[in-house]
Amino acid sequence: MSFTLVPVGRVESVLKQRREAPRQGVEGAPAAWVIVEEAYAEAVEGLAAGDEVILLTWLHESNREQQKVRPRNNPAAPLTGVFATRSPDRPNPIGLHRCRVLAVAGARLTVSGLEAVDGTPVVDVKIALGDVGDR
Repeated sequence: MSFTLVPVGRVESVLKQRREAPRQGVEGAPAAWVIVEEAYAEAVEGLAAGDEVILLTWLHESNREQQKVRPRNNPAAPLTGVFATRSPDRPNPIGLHRCRVLAVAGARLTVSGLEAVDGTPVVDVKIALGDVGDR
């Protein structure tokens, strides 16, 4: 089976190269922007500053052939299957990022905690749930 993902937007960030990005957003990621495509602008309605969201991205610079990595690129770590890690190098390089919305301006979200590089396609934006039943 195969299917097609259509980006709903893209990341704008001061992080231009993968080597500049922290491993996780909580490790010093700068504020970034999610630019939602015009066709999906209405989908932003209801998001507000202070909301926590889960961003799904397509990590377009990843090695899709990679099946084992040394976690966090630690040469002393044992080779580990990518499904047991947060490595961006994996067969389907879907990024999962928990971010806080800092501002909403039309179809442009300013977020914190996003370690994706400039130009990364955004596949989806979902509100993060605290307790089951929220929203």
